[in-house]
Amino acid sequence: MVFDGFCVVLASVMALATRFEFNFRQIPSEYSSVMLKYEGIFIIITLAVFWVMHIYSTLWEYAGITELIDVVVSCMASGLFDLAFIVGIGSHLPRSFYVLNILYLLILVGSSRVLYRMIRLRLHGRSVPIGTKRDHVMIIGAGDAGRTLIMEIQNSQYLNQKICCVIDDDPRKIGRYILGIPVVGDRYAIPQNVRRYRIRQIIVAIPSVSTSQIRPILDICKETNCQMKILPGVYQLVNGEVNVSRLRPVSIEDLLGREEIRVNMDEILNYVSDRVIMVTGGGGSIGSELCRQIATHNPKQLIIFDIYENNAYEIQQELLRNYPDLNLVVLIGSVRDESRLNSVFEKYRPEVVYHAAAHKHVPLMEDSPNEAIKNNVLGTYKMVLMADKWKTRKFVLISTDKAVNPTNIMGASKRICEMIIQVFNKKSETDYVAVRFGNVLGSHGSVIPLFKKQIAAGGPVTVTHPDIIRYFMTISEAVSLVLQAGAYAKGGEIFVLDMGEPVKILDLARNMIRLSGYVPDKDIKIEFTGLRPGEKLYEELLMDEEGMTDTPNKLIHIVHPIEMDDNRLMDALRVLEQAAEDEVEDMKQIVENIVSSYHIKENCETGI
Repeated sequence: MVFDGFCVVLASVMALATRFEFNFRQIPSEYSSVMLKYEGIFIIITLAVFWVMHIYSTLWEYAGITELIDVVVSCMASGLFDLAFIVGIGSHLPRSFYVLNILYLLILVGSSRVLYRMIRLRLHGRSVPIGTKRDHVMIIGAGDAGRTLIMEIQNSQYLNQKICCVIDDDPRKIGRYILGIPVVGDRYAIPQNVRRYRIRQIIVAIPSVSTSQIRPILDICKETNCQMKILPGVYQLVNGEVNVSRLRPVSIEDLLGREEIRVNMDEILNYVSDRVIMVTGGGGSIGSELCRQIATHNPKQLIIFDIYENNAYEIQQELLRNYPDLNLVVLIGSVRDESRLNSVFEKYRPEVVYHAAAHKHVPLMEDSPNEAIKNNVLGTYKMVLMADKWKTRKFVLISTDKAVNPTNIMGASKRICEMIIQVFNKKSETDYVAVRFGNVLGSHGSVIPLFKKQIAAGGPVTVTHPDIIRYFMTISEAVSLVLQAGAYAKGGEIFVLDMGEPVKILDLARNMIRLSGYVPDKDIKIEFTGLRPGEKLYEELLMDEEGMTDTPNKLIHIVHPIEMDDNRLMDALRVLEQAAEDEVEDMKQIVENIVSSYHIKENCETGI
């Protein structure tokens, strides 16, 4: 404030001197006397305006455009108040004095703040040891998010990073500078500038761009072997949350690059809200995410039913912590236990059931086919019976693309579950539907957690076959589909998702190695182990006899059901139940007689 008082005096003297071409002898005494007499008032007015405008409570070390505008407005307001005061008391000064006074005051005050900021930054420096090599960073995105990140990194005392260049596809920005950092080219200039500037880290700061648009950029970046980080979605920018702490590593989901499913949350809310909802296998990957999303839709009661107490306990604690008002019931039990199921349905009367409890690991089920039948087929059958007996409104079965032309007992068991759903829908008041989708990213026992463990152990990463491909979706997508299917369900449908382009598992492995900061086949080896029993090179979503009908959500389709002999299926279920109880050795042959599209002889060598 003392310094600003000095600036007010100096600005007034220079303004009056400029009016008379710096010839102080030509300044009339009436002007100089007025200025000297009321200079103290000018100081008080200016300091008061600065105080009101929070000039003295601003952290000038981090000042930007907003603070500069505040200084401009304060100086102009101070000059206008000076003018009003002089005119009000009947005195006068040259008209040019007021304009020049504002300009000089703005220059003096503004430059003092800039100088202060420069000195503070120089004195503080960075809290990084002298001689430490700083990571060279490339920013992708010359928009507001990129600019904000550059400013934060440049101003930080603690970040050991140096922004070297910016990439942007807008030709109008190429060749320009952002806070002194050059915009060196578009996405195709990434590799050459990584080499030119010796870049070690690439930060993608284009939060408004969709997943499908960002994937090609990430594909280019991953070939550079740089560490990659990305700023999450556009809401971060809207909320003013663009900062270094919001950056996250580029994930494999980013590289898959398919848009997430958009569901009509109002439709879901209409049939979930204020109803008793039951989720079997509620502690598993799909089941727990179902519980999370259902909890946000105000169910009357949410019942989690699971055989594994540890999983059930974890999701219970999470939901109680995040949704303290949720009416939550967690029950331990098996879908194989008909008495247990009957007591649960009788007591709680669930109106909507999501049946996610199942054995899903293909190789394990190949060695224990009877368990696949007991849990998947007979467990589903008993759940369906209970839903029919206790008048459940909707029953949604979680199925899999492995149920289509199955080459393994797990897929064949899920195909029988779909058949059970379609048969019971014809004779029950309950609406039975199934949801069929592909592999879920990050689920328990899936390929991505396996690859992560192998990479962390230094390799090798094991891939069964160089040509094997799979469809992938995120857990949240899978659950969104299940919820949407329940809203569309009229009974008897099998819903499938348009899952986009399939992904080669070999490419997936290489991308994960690169994202971990290693070079495939150099730092981390990739080994081919051969297809496992019952495994196919590719999965299908439809059988030849099936067709599809669109739903209001263009990414969700309804499979046309295949006609079947209902009585024959019910007889087959009795045979399966007895065979599983007797622990027969030929369970696969029995299932082959029930599921016409399942052929044991189509083994892993053919890949069909």
